[in-house]
Amino acid sequence: MEMTLEQLLPIIFIGIIVIAVAVLFTFIPVMLWISAIAAGVKINIFSLVGMRLRRVVPRMVINPLIKAHKAGVDVNTNQLESHYLAGGNVDRVVNALVAAQRANIELSFERAAAIDLAGRDVLEAVQMSVNPKVIETPFIAGVAMDGIEVKAKARITVRANIDRLVGGAGEETIIARVGEGIVSTIGSSTSHTKVLENPDLISQTVLTKGLDAGTAFEILSIDIADIDIGKNIGAALQIDQAEADKNIAQAKAEERRAMAVAKEQEMAARVEEMRAKVVEAEAEVPLAMAEALRSGNIGVMDYQNLKNIMADTDMRDMIGKLSKTEDEDSNGPKKK
Repeated sequence: MEMTLEQLLPIIFIGIIVIAVAVLFTFIPVMLWISAIAAGVKINIFSLVGMRLRRVVPRMVINPLIKAHKAGVDVNTNQLESHYLAGGNVDRVVNALVAAQRANIELSFERAAAIDLAGRDVLEAVQMSVNPKVIETPFIAGVAMDGIEVKAKARITVRANIDRLVGGAGEETIIARVGEGIVSTIGSSTSHTKVLENPDLISQTVLTKGLDAGTAFEILSIDIADIDIGKNIGAALQIDQAEADKNIAQAKAEERRAMAVAKEQEMAARVEEMRAKVVEAEAEVPLAMAEALRSGNIGVMDYQNLKNIMADTDMRDMIGKLSKTEDEDSNGPKKK
């Protein structure tokens, strides 16, 4: 049996009503509005519709608003909505305001929103103001005047300074400044034993320098957690210097030796040159003798006498060499 149009109209009408109600409840957060009214927050349902039109998730604003109202924090929807549109975390800001009110810390919504938009965790900052944080540095090495290396590790107790959270330096700056203070304090000590005897000297010196200036923290105390002896830097430097001096001296000695060898070779060359000149001069003697004989400056007997003298001289040289060889054979070879 087919249904007539008149029979289908009521069903179609009921379906349209159901769809309209579903769309209405989806677009208009009625349950959220009822929750806000039940919590005592006066808000118009058309304001929730306006949030939808402005692409604001109503629950991201209304739920923190209910929380703030119950805690007695004075905020309104315009402030929360504008912070949400700016990209901030509304719930974290409200939690920070509630925590600050409970801890009796003066914190306005504008400053909390500015801290949140600056990228810092405003709730963590409030908690750190109540419960200070301990920052531990790595081992920082310094060298005392006697050349001994001293390593120290410090624990820095800091409290967040809410007034300087925006634009203030972070933990890295605190650690760097404390490390610089430790190095300068150890370096100004005449002996490493003084640092070992009074480690609090480091913390007292560092605290007086005002290292938290321009940072988002306030330093409460600096405690030396551990201190240790490192290398003997002074002795190592002296050894390196002595090694360098030795290498320089060896290089200079090698240079002098090379110059001496070159000088010796030069002298040997000059000796050979002189011997060549002597041989050349001796070669001219027979020529001179012949010229003297031809010119009549010497006679034949004079020449024979000269030959006899030269023969006697050669004989004496041979006898001297033979005597020297016999002495060496009888006494054994000379030790080198």
